[in-house]
Amino acid sequence: MTDSPVLIAPSILAANFARLGEEVRDVTEAGADWIHLDVMDGHFVPNISFGPAVIQSLRPHTEAVFDCHLMIAPADPYLEAFAKAGCDYITVHAEAGPHLHRSLQTIRALGKKAGVSLNPATPLSAIEQVIGDVDLILIMSVNPGFGGQKFIHSQVDKIAQTRALIGERPIRLEVDGGVTVETAPLCVAAGADVLVAGSAVFKGEGVDAYRETVSALRRAAARGQI
Repeated sequence: MTDSPVLIAPSILAANFARLGEEVRDVTEAGADWIHLDVMDGHFVPNISFGPAVIQSLRPHTEAVFDCHLMIAPADPYLEAFAKAGCDYITVHAEAGPHLHRSLQTIRALGKKAGVSLNPATPLSAIEQVIGDVDLILIMSVNPGFGGQKFIHSQVDKIAQTRALIGERPIRLEVDGGVTVETAPLCVAAGADVLVAGSAVFKGEGVDAYRETVSALRRAAARGQI
């Protein structure tokens, strides 16, 4: 369990792409802390989403933190483009390239916070040697590529193990995949302090609907801190 404030980071993958700018403004006004940007290449994951040009076009719509999750391989050639697009956190997958440490160093050299993500089948040992070079660890609680998947409960133990590995380091622990009012307390009790949610947030449409779903997630997260 974490005593830090739990942040809610809606994934715009579940938003209405015909009105993304408005969606970002609405969900931020509704109380979202971060905007989670799922970038997919159709190669590392079986889906294609959007790239730096779309992110750059969204940047003027909010001052919220842009939390960019790169599900692409290779990632290194594109890190500068995503940094210039306005991302604040840039997360790469441990499985996506041969030189993870170099990727993380590059992100920090670009003036951004560096994150590393682990797929459900990837052991925590994959990032033990780079723990000193990350600002965020993202645990995937579904197999990446599509929204609306069911939460993989075995990842709760991995979240707890990751929190133990982090110790007193100032590293955010994020969970992405199948996060709902039912699973959020489990994630937070295990040590997560950032919750990514797509389908659970973007129900209905507009500020009032999103305020209700963001607030419900926040209340659920608080149950995990008790």
